[in-house]
Order: sequence, then C-alpha cells, then structure tokens
Amino acid sequence: MNMPVTLKKKIKPLLIAVVGPTSSGKSDVAVLLAKTFGGEVVSADSRQVYRGLNIGTGKITKKETRGIPHHLLDVASPTRRFSAASYQKKAWRAVKSIWHRGNLPIICGGTGFYVDTLLKGLALPKVKPDKALRRVLEKKSADELFKMLRVLDPKRAETIDRHNPRRLVRAIEIAKAFGRVPTTQFKPKIAPEHILTIGISLPDKKLKKNIHVRLQKRMAMGMISEAERLHQGGLSWKRFEELGLEYRFLARYLEKKISKQEMLSQLETAINQYAKRQNTWFRRDKSIVWVKNAKEAARIAKKFLAG
Repeated sequence: MNMPVTLKKKIKPLLIAVVGPTSSGKSDVAVLLAKTFGGEVVSADSRQVYRGLNIGTGKITKKETRGIPHHLLDVASPTRRFSAASYQKKAWRAVKSIWHRGNLPIICGGTGFYVDTLLKGLALPKVKPDKALRRVLEKKSADELFKMLRVLDPKRAETIDRHNPRRLVRAIEIAKAFGRVPTTQFKPKIAPEHILTIGISLPDKKLKKNIHVRLQKRMAMGMISEAERLHQGGLSWKRFEELGLEYRFLARYLEKKISKQEMLSQLETAINQYAKRQNTWFRRDKSIVWVKNAKEAARIAKKFLAG
C-alpha cells in the first residue's frame, strides 16, 4: 500500500500505538504505518525483550520488518527478570530518540501493562521484594496464589496470567505492602490528544484460526529446538515456567511430563485464554479506535497525523 501524505507540522510530537490480542496482525499493521508515515516501531511485548526467545514469542523477523527499525527487542537476558519499570525507562528513551530523528514512534504490542506504563505514564508502585513472604508464597500452587490475589486485588486478578506464579507472587506482594488494593496513579509524559491508539479487532472464530495456524507455523520453524538450545545455554526449567505460555509447555514436554500432543493442545488453549485477557484489558480503554484491517488503520492514522 502506498499512501504518501503531507503532514502538518505540530508543536507537540505525535505518537501512534497498535494494540490487540496475540495473532491479530499487529506487527504487520505497525510496519505498514511506519512505511507509510515515516515511522519506527517500539515493541511493547513483555517476552520479546529477551534475547533468544524468538520463535516461541513470535518475534518479528528481519524480513518481516521490511527495513523498519524496531526497538525494545532483544534488550535483556532471559535468565534475569525484566521489569515494567525498566521497560518504561527504555521505551521512553527510544520514543524520544525517534522524535529527535524527525520520525514517528509507533508502539506495537499486546502487553497492556507495558503499553499503559508508557502511554499513560502509569506510576509503578515502589515495593521492594519481601523475601519472607515470597518463601511462603512459593510453596503454593498457581491456583492457590490466584485465589489469594482475587481476594486482595480483584481488578488485577481479571487480567493477570493466572498460571504464572512469578507474576501472581509479585501482585500479591504489592497488594499486601499497601494493605489494600493499590491506587492507580498516572503521570503522563504525552498529552492524550497527541496519541492515537489503534486496536486490531478480529471475530473470535478468525482469531482462533490465526492462533492455530501461527502455532503450527512456529512448530515447523523449530520452536522445540529453540527451547532445547535455551535450556542447554543455562535457562532453567523453573525460568521456563516463569516465562509462561509457549516456554512453560515446551519445558513440560522436554521434561517428559506431558506428550507432544498434550503440549500442543494445552498450549493452544492457554494462548486462546491469554488472547481473551488481552481483549479484556484493552477494551476497558475507551480511547482506543478499533479497526478490522490495515487499510482502516492507515486511513485513521492519516487523518490523525494531518490534523
């Protein structure tokens, strides 16, 4: 698609975000917008920040970027936890550098918490790890942790990965430190009127089909071999569990806890559940403009940028 436009100069820099559930086609739309309007992409994916987690996370390939610079990919070791606070700092730095070059930052990703930390300036609670509490919580199952969180912070429980013990423990830790549900505070660095957030919305049947096809494609690309290499390189099975989704089920398969068919079936179910949680998160934001395809996204972006 070729849509040359003459954009009006704005006093304030502008920013576009492309969000939505996994397998909705966000990356393709972001690349198209970047090609059309002179942009660079800043990833908002909590696992694509890690080096080596390529096939399992569906990380965009060099060919798929079509020469568009992508930021916040491969910026951290998978053996160490990368926090939302670190993302906020690095992503904001990337956005400012893109503006400095006279280009348009395009945030692209499905990690709603990351998107909010950047676009809305979500003030992250400064709560130090409670080692004593963690020792107690780490003995509990993910189901037990989720039930605890649902009592302490029902809103966070609605969107969290209920099978991820690390995130559940941290959420409980924060809620207990405050002694109540943490109050959400925002310190935006960008005026809302200078942000356009585009959501990619697909019918449930189409999204499920995309998820299935994408999973099969990643298996053919060597997702199991990637997991084996990561483990041989020092990534523990416990860390695989913490990384969630693909890596959690790949680890269970490689540890011979489940069969290959069980791994694929359980993983596809988990991905579909994750997509529902993503939609729940993003649908709360009434400022998001929902579109069905790249053509609609480009039309809306053109109008926004031209003022």
